[in-house]
Amino acid sequence: MSINRVNISGNLTRDPEMRVTGSGTQILSFGVAVNDRRRNPQSGEWEDYPNYVDCVVFGARADPLSRFLSKGMKVAVEGKLRYSSWESKDGQRRSKLEVVVDEVEFLSQRSQQGGGSYQQGAGQPYQQASSFDAPVAAAPAAPQGGYTPAPAPVQAPPAADVYDEDIPF
Repeated sequence: MSINRVNISGNLTRDPEMRVTGSGTQILSFGVAVNDRRRNPQSGEWEDYPNYVDCVVFGARADPLSRFLSKGMKVAVEGKLRYSSWESKDGQRRSKLEVVVDEVEFLSQRSQQGGGSYQQGAGQPYQQASSFDAPVAAAPAAPQGGYTPAPAPVQAPPAADVYDEDIPF
């Protein structure tokens, strides 16, 4: 048995890039910088070393998510690793390891001033369904005076005629 799950948190290294395949599938790509701490052998001090992780979101979830992500935001990402290899135009073999995103949690939000600065938020999740359909929860609320997205519709569970006496334990 093997498990392929990844949880990372860090800052977006660039604005997300949206593209569409010939069949109409939306693909959102972005990068997340995650720090690793190591002791410097010369000075003995602990130092942060960044790791840059490529992330990708497929399908209908890509467009709404692209409207809320931007360079510098702090996010937590959950997904699975995917390895890709190809031959470049110059004939060299290339490969990469990326995270196929299942869920994104916003750990910071845009400030009222706009620009590229962010404030620490409450960490409101933008959870994704396990299939590549629509988002399960609404994106984080914007600060006062900003754009507030419509909340996701709440679906009632299906009616079930199950009573306590029907449960066998």
